[in-house]
Amino acid sequence: MPAAAAPDTQRPRTGPDRPPAARRRVPWRTALAAAGGLLLLLAFPGWSLPLLAVPATAALAVAVHGQRARGGAWLGLVFGLAFFVPLLSWSGTYVGAVPWLALAVSQALFLALLGAATAATSRLRLWPLWTAALWVADEALRGRLPFGGFPWGRLGFSQTDGPFLSLAAYGGVPLVGFAVALCGALLAAAVLAAVRGPALRPAAAAVAGALAVPLLGGLAWLPLPGSSLTAGGPTVTVAVVQGDVPAAGLEFNARRRAVLDNHVQQTLQLAAAVAAGDRAQPDLVVWPENSSDIDPYTNADAARAISGAADAIGAPILVGAVVDGPGQYLSNTGIVWEPGTGPGDTYVKRHPVPLAEYVPARAFFRFFSDKVDLVRRDFTRGSEVGVLETGGARVGDVICFEVVYDSLVADTVEAGAELLVVQTNNATFGYSDESAQQVAAAQVRAVETGRSVALASTSGISAVIAPDGTLVRQSQLFTSAVFVEEIARRDTTTLAQRLGAGPEWVLAALGAGAVLAVAVRARRGSR
Repeated sequence: MPAAAAPDTQRPRTGPDRPPAARRRVPWRTALAAAGGLLLLLAFPGWSLPLLAVPATAALAVAVHGQRARGGAWLGLVFGLAFFVPLLSWSGTYVGAVPWLALAVSQALFLALLGAATAATSRLRLWPLWTAALWVADEALRGRLPFGGFPWGRLGFSQTDGPFLSLAAYGGVPLVGFAVALCGALLAAAVLAAVRGPALRPAAAAVAGALAVPLLGGLAWLPLPGSSLTAGGPTVTVAVVQGDVPAAGLEFNARRRAVLDNHVQQTLQLAAAVAAGDRAQPDLVVWPENSSDIDPYTNADAARAISGAADAIGAPILVGAVVDGPGQYLSNTGIVWEPGTGPGDTYVKRHPVPLAEYVPARAFFRFFSDKVDLVRRDFTRGSEVGVLETGGARVGDVICFEVVYDSLVADTVEAGAELLVVQTNNATFGYSDESAQQVAAAQVRAVETGRSVALASTSGISAVIAPDGTLVRQSQLFTSAVFVEEIARRDTTTLAQRLGAGPEWVLAALGAGAVLAVAVRARRGSR
């Protein structure tokens, strides 16, 4: 007796005879994935609607649900392109579309991997949990590969306000991202349950779970310290100086002396205001990255200008300088410049930006764009944690993009930093959202570490951020600004600091375990 033919429902038909409804399925899912990516974009600075990250992740979860891994990869790629292409548009402001699109596509490929894994695990029980864990695993990979990774645009960095932000104090950026993705996946489960049948119990359970996640985040604020800059320890008075640049663009570097003079003049004006009693006397003055692209160790004129400013204000200045050496390299360095005695402690940036501060495989990348040759000399990589004892405080220094790397911030606080300083230069990104996106990352770091953050930029946005992520002061793009604030020296430790990378590894392992379970099941089925 011949074997019975398998029902059509077991394997979708392809080709011209495929039913019209099935042929419409892929465009519908693709459109939903693209809409999800655009919704996630709206959660970030520029639009600053953080709660839209929830329906954004829900859209991807619905789009890939029940699909094969290959289809999920396509949908994840669409989601990633819709999100990263506009989010990272600042990266092509002055270097053209090729580097910008190459960066955006490289990041979108990680979301293609996420889409494939999410689709593969969407038939498992408790799939919303595995979906959220896979977001953490995917961002962990993206933050490490290649060349040390590029963890910009993580879900957690969109949550500068609202109920999810408090979770940063308990599990860092990974826990915030997990909570957002879990809420989105539960919302997706509710939608799918409501569409598939009249049974309301699964949909109601999913909705209850989706509501419980932000509720838990809201309750998590209760044991956290308040928003005051001055609470939690003895205070120091910190001045943040934004001197501005002569013009936006890559050419700011050709006007190095003008940039240095701008910061000197702003500091001298502050000194005059202090002498007149109009401003408080600072214990420490913070200048941004690239405030002196003239090496003050080898250029006596630059050294005299900085010393004059430090002597006038009567406080050490943390100068962001480009220093020659070691050897053929340059060093992106924070230098504590003391009044009367000159240069003291230093911090050298530990994560120079690939293709911006150094060029790996130069010949290969030159094939795509000759802009790599704008980096004439590679920057070296520092080896010491950036804790500087100055102005009566232990100051944790991170430089520019280092603020988005978990380990570089965590080990600075572990080494004893009582407050955090971010020195940055945003002039090369013009009037884009890059600076606001960086400030958002610093806001999440403040909650994660329980430390106030003073962010100094050459051209904006400079900011002073309280330990609950509140923006106490902020400047505008391409203007001069000086902030003087009392900031508490805090030595408390958040749970996130005590756990370190543990939450990320545990959640990533959950996601990887779900993928492994699917792979084992498929292998057994093939046998």
